[in-house]
Amino acid sequence: MDRLLVDIRNAITRHARDGLTATALPGLSVLRTTRATQPAGDVLEPAFALIAGGLKRTALNGEVYEYGPGQYLVATVDLPVVGNIVTAEEDEPFTAVTLRLKPDRIASLLLDTGAAHRPAPAHSQSAFGVGHASPHLLDAIARLLALLDHPADLAALGAGVEREILWRLLTGPQGSSIRQIGIADSRLAHLTRAVRWIRDHYTESLRVPDLAAAAVMSPSVFHRHFLALTSMTPLEYQKQLRLNEARMRLLTGHHDVAEVGFSVGYSSPSQFSREYRRMFGTPPSQTVPAPHRHSVDLDRR
Repeated sequence: MDRLLVDIRNAITRHARDGLTATALPGLSVLRTTRATQPAGDVLEPAFALIAGGLKRTALNGEVYEYGPGQYLVATVDLPVVGNIVTAEEDEPFTAVTLRLKPDRIASLLLDTGAAHRPAPAHSQSAFGVGHASPHLLDAIARLLALLDHPADLAALGAGVEREILWRLLTGPQGSSIRQIGIADSRLAHLTRAVRWIRDHYTESLRVPDLAAAAVMSPSVFHRHFLALTSMTPLEYQKQLRLNEARMRLLTGHHDVAEVGFSVGYSSPSQFSREYRRMFGTPPSQTVPAPHRHSVDLDRR
């Protein structure tokens, strides 16, 4: 396994610029950096990510996960998280590879293997999971990355090796959750409609009965399954989307704290500051670079 991780790290180093880099295979990206990062909001999309070097920390609704070399995360639906790279050095950079989980590829694999008709075993309904990669999975990832050095081979063989990786995931500890991505009428597919609506309309008022109708569920059933899937209620999900977007705006040049709060859907500056502090540990005014901080300390209102 150590040899496979070394091969994966070397391939990432050959193909990654500083930061996240898309590869010639659609949906496959590599990441390499020598700098640790501060916690930042993000929205995970359905994907598999393997850590080859360094340490990553991700918080989902307050629950913290840490994972390092040989471990991976799987997200099966869009999830607002707060994450940071904990360990990354010049001589030991943080390296990772990510693969988008595409419903059509998973559906094709399920149909060809008959797995679409197998009953799902008992498992957590959570859309987020962390696990240890098996030697078979690492071997397939190493071979897929090696194909990036040979474009003609990648064109001929890449889809087949990607399919093998998906099969290893489907038959692994997170397989039951990943399987739902490829089933058009699965509970995950119904809930994904509601998740996407919240993500696309996060500044608007949210009505759970309307979301439940979109997911073809009663409000009580929808609420229960949404909580199991995302570890948060629809309102909490919306709030984290708002706060992640607010933090990004504050970090990238929007200097008026109250204006940022209004722009992401808050009508009360004090509520925005209070919830921001609760999520990120510091008030929004401290996220703004010092020369641009608003003259009014909204966090004391």
